Amino acid sequence: MLRNYQNPMAETWYREMLADPARVPVNFVYDGERYRGFTGLELLSEETTTEPGKETTTRRYRLDDCITVTLVTAFYPAYGASEWTVWFANTGEKDSAVLSDVESVMDFTGASPLLRGILGDHENFYSPYEYDLTETPVHFVSDSGRPTHVNFPYFNLEYGEGGVMLAIGWAGTWTADFAWDGSTVTVTAVSTNRLKTYLKPGETLRTALFVRAPYTVRDENWATNYWRSWFVDCNLPPFDKNTPLHPMSTCFLAYDTGLPNSDGSISERHYTWRPSMEKILAEGLHMDIRWFDAGWYIAPDGTSPITDWWGTVGTWELDRNKWPGDSFLQSTDFAREQGMRTMMWFEPERVTDPDNLVKHYGYKPEWAIRREGIGSISNNIGIPECLAWTTERVCRVLRENKVEIYREDNNSDPGALWRYLDGLEGENRRGITENKFVIGHYKMWDDIIACTLSFGGCGFVDSCASGGGRNDLESLRRGVPMLRSDFDRTTTSMRLSMTTSFNKWVPFCGANTKEKVGQVDLTGKSDKYIWRASYLPVLNVDSQYVQDPDQDFDNLRFGLAEWKKVSGYMMKDFYPLTEWHDHTYRAGFTAYSFVDPAEDRGFVMAFRMEDCGEDTLTLTLPYAVDGTWRLTDEDTGVFYDVTDGKVTLTFAQSRTARLLWAEKI
Repeated sequence: MLRNYQNPMAETWYREMLADPARVPVNFVYDGERYRGFTGLELLSEETTTEPGKETTTRRYRLDDCITVTLVTAFYPAYGASEWTVWFANTGEKDSAVLSDVESVMDFTGASPLLRGILGDHENFYSPYEYDLTETPVHFVSDSGRPTHVNFPYFNLEYGEGGVMLAIGWAGTWTADFAWDGSTVTVTAVSTNRLKTYLKPGETLRTALFVRAPYTVRDENWATNYWRSWFVDCNLPPFDKNTPLHPMSTCFLAYDTGLPNSDGSISERHYTWRPSMEKILAEGLHMDIRWFDAGWYIAPDGTSPITDWWGTVGTWELDRNKWPGDSFLQSTDFAREQGMRTMMWFEPERVTDPDNLVKHYGYKPEWAIRREGIGSISNNIGIPECLAWTTERVCRVLRENKVEIYREDNNSDPGALWRYLDGLEGENRRGITENKFVIGHYKMWDDIIACTLSFGGCGFVDSCASGGGRNDLESLRRGVPMLRSDFDRTTTSMRLSMTTSFNKWVPFCGANTKEKVGQVDLTGKSDKYIWRASYLPVLNVDSQYVQDPDQDFDNLRFGLAEWKKVSGYMMKDFYPLTEWHDHTYRAGFTAYSFVDPAEDRGFVMAFRMEDCGEDTLTLTLPYAVDGTWRLTDEDTGVFYDVTDGKVTLTFAQSRTARLLWAEKI
């Protein structure tokens, strides 16, 4: 049954904020004076625009003779969600006074406040948390420059009879604090940590995209699906000019070349792609995207790297030893003829060997941020000229080879280099490098998307940054985590653990389809149990089509066909049905369900894990407590009629995955 997410109180809050500048939840200090909201600022202009499902208001204020402040707010009537971003620009002719302590502050009054969310990728593996704010304040900080490693800037604050979903959309550093005073929770959210800078004439900086999405039923499933529904309806980038984003499958050909590289990422050559593609076609398989990964570029010194994909980035020029003439274009043309798009790997935030980039490629030495003791060198796309050079080199490769999807990686933490460059600028320039860099990064993605759309390509990018390092909301309005974590390429228990946490917050994402010991192992295990644990809106088919003499093509056909049957439900409501387990846990059950509330139809996926000694699992289906639902087993046809939301499933053996179709009758 469809829910009504409209919230009259949320709209009242938004209208009152617009009516009273003091209510804007943004504070800052300028020239030693603290501003709470925009009280006292001279309003220069105001414009409101509407589009389906969204109303946007842009206001420009004068702070002093130097600084113009722009407040951009938006309201989503069907969901009661609000957002705001603030821009500070020096439109004068001299340096401004110092701006600092820019923060978004909100108060939420109600009993028994509880904070829920998940931690970030890498060492935290998207682990969930729950804090009773009556017992302790909570502080999160992300300082590395990759915003969703370690911590995660999305929050579910329950209080009173409902709650609010909050997000900080910023691809840099951020901080979030939650403090209870006995009646009210104060939330303080910051982007560009420790910002304290003057602005030179012509300079601009901005805050994060802050989101406030209140809900009126104190129930975690309700909140989860309210958020997911708003995310899908109002945030996802389009697939292309004519099509909304939809489930898609990918194939990765580099593991299928027979070349000896340990990580597979630079193995494709002009002579390796065709045998794989032709075998895929001959076996009656179809994947939507050919995933073309790292190592296709010439090194800055002009050499053709054999194994070092990581240490030779920066030229963004095809290596003609690996791809002579128009051979790469031939490969993308062939894919297109088969109804397949191409996705191509880049890493533009990092450079190697800038001296040779200067010598051979028109690079400028001041664009490289480098410091002794830090192995990575950051490419300073916060400098407009550097941004233009980088974007054009990327777009030239995409255009000339008709590559439809840009995949971006970032294998370094730029935060320390940002802060180092701030220090070289002198006193009161803290945070300026990061802010310009992140603004430049968003512009680069916008320009690259415009490029791919211009020749019939796609309207999104792959948001990878060493796996799940860049999944902030502002980035995900342009990007998709095609692989939500590098660790998703290992065990099935890891995959199940991440699905039951990450997918509450980011509905559109992908995982691998093999179980491996090492992330980049060429081979691994694949069967029904692993396939079913791998079904997400993006299905990354991991296989060797010509190099593995034991390849089971029936298994590949099974997985792709079944994924197509379930994929349409995976952007709908999501219900974890068992407790969350960490990535090492294999001794029990994991179960979850995706349901389309408009059709009262979906499916349940239930796993008796590898070391589970029990054979029965009793589940409560939250959406089936009223009326009668029927669960039908995909493998046996056995069905269960559910009248009170509870169903007991029996598993003949461990390491078993059951797919049950759910429908209200």
